[in-house]
Amino acid sequence: MSEVTRTKKRIGIFVIAYNAVNKLDWTLDRIPQEVWEKVDEVFLFDDCSTDNTYYAAIGYKHAKEVQKLTVHRNAKNLRYGGNQKAGYEYAIARDLDIVVMLHADGQYAPEALPGLLAPLENDEADMVFGSRMANGGDPLAGGMPYYKFIGNKILTWLENRITGMKLSEFHSGYRLYSCAALKRVPFKQNSNEWHFDTDILIQFHEAGLRICERPIPTYYGDEICYVNGTVYALNCLRSAMKYRLHKAKLSYEPKYDIDGAQYTYKRTDPYSSHSRIIEWVDRERPQQVLEVGTATGYLTSEMVKRGCVVTGIEQDPEMAKIAEKHCAKMIVGDVENLDLSELGTYDAIILGDVVEHLRNPREFLQQTGKLLNKGGKILISLPNVANIWVRLNLLFGRFNYSRVGILDETHLRFFTLETSKKIARDSGLEVISTNVTPIPLPLIMPSTSEGRPLSFLHALNWGITKLRKTLFGYQFILICQPKS
Repeated sequence: MSEVTRTKKRIGIFVIAYNAVNKLDWTLDRIPQEVWEKVDEVFLFDDCSTDNTYYAAIGYKHAKEVQKLTVHRNAKNLRYGGNQKAGYEYAIARDLDIVVMLHADGQYAPEALPGLLAPLENDEADMVFGSRMANGGDPLAGGMPYYKFIGNKILTWLENRITGMKLSEFHSGYRLYSCAALKRVPFKQNSNEWHFDTDILIQFHEAGLRICERPIPTYYGDEICYVNGTVYALNCLRSAMKYRLHKAKLSYEPKYDIDGAQYTYKRTDPYSSHSRIIEWVDRERPQQVLEVGTATGYLTSEMVKRGCVVTGIEQDPEMAKIAEKHCAKMIVGDVENLDLSELGTYDAIILGDVVEHLRNPREFLQQTGKLLNKGGKILISLPNVANIWVRLNLLFGRFNYSRVGILDETHLRFFTLETSKKIARDSGLEVISTNVTPIPLPLIMPSTSEGRPLSFLHALNWGITKLRKTLFGYQFILICQPKS
């Protein structure tokens, strides 16, 4: 039956198992009868246990005559995250709509399944997260050791602050997913270890998918815990920091690149290149402006609001179509293959994040200098490849390209402050002033954004950057004019 005509959700319960022979029967017996009736399949993946979990599952299937239960054994131990990947791939291949992850040791109550399934069955969520810490839960009454309770609270607080999420906890293993949502995130790139659970939460957040928290009872019995708490906590924080650095364009993490990172408007950061360019426009009031590389027109629209008449050039036809509504004229094409002599003349030419993408930037800058009216200026923003973050990565032998940022994989040239000035001079331009932007700290720590409690840290970041432009600068902005 097609997705369009299907009314009843196809549900699968993925029982994730490792050395759970003593708890398996007890766990499966606790799945409510109403859930057994509605699910299409309960599939158990034994992760190459060293006990008889696999055979116990087969015995249960035959003794209870449960046709819906299928039992699988991994050829080798895939670890907790690796076993999840295998289970979710199986669910997707089986064309299920919903997959539940249920731990075979019974620490997460199967009795809660009817309530946890409801948001997914009603298309109200893309993921349901059974939380012990949500309102209505009482983890201490359920036997959670106090040190684990405090550790969970502290670690969740840190992860929420780093990622910008607002979960009651990150560390419950009771999860239910829409398989359509799973297809949208690259979960196979996640860790094979226990912090797979953190990675996939971050992916759902980054993809804008709906995460619904529901309180669940807590149970702590005599099951064996295979998690090294300290290592787990450090790995969770590492995943969160990698996400934050990815969002700040300081590193690239493919597992968090959900839809392909793109350049965005940076006006909300008062120290960004976009803010500096708009400040210059406010001060100089150019009338006729040529903007090369408009993207979707975020900077264009701000200049138009200030009375500028903007001619735009954009290579991407889809972006050009969006930006066109802000432009007096839009030209679609590769700027290096256009006849610039037919464009007319301008009071300002904006080259924001453009020159580093060009094959022959010197020849291009020479041509653009000829398009300026008397007293006209060219504004060029360029990334600083000598930024401290790049230097530190080089120290450890890393030079990792990304979708955007200093090491954007589409950059053909890399610049320091001195080479930025040199290419301008060699192109017949005089650099009359140089500005710098700091590392975009609010993207790493949202609480440092303007108006937020830690905004003083970004101001300090800006002050340090002004003192040591070449070391801490993220981008340089050159204001140039033709040599007289």
